[in-house]
Amino acid sequence: MNTSSIKEQLDRIEKKIDAKVLNQYLSINQVSNLTSVSTSTIRRAVRKGKLKCSKELGKLLFKDSDVRQWIGG
Repeated sequence: MNTSSIKEQLDRIEKKIDAKVLNQYLSINQVSNLTSVSTSTIRRAVRKGKLKCSKELGKLLFKDSDVRQWIGG
């Protein structure tokens, strides 16, 4: 293997890790941008139990998979 091939493989691995770790949770503003839904509508869905979120860090955080399920369902 040459160094460019190794670098390409490392770049692919890094992108996969970033996609899974860094983008796992979304802020309410990111959810709003992704879904084109207002933050008040998102908060209402949380209150009604239609959209799951985490409040552990003092703010609403949403799993990407939960958001996609909410908009698809």
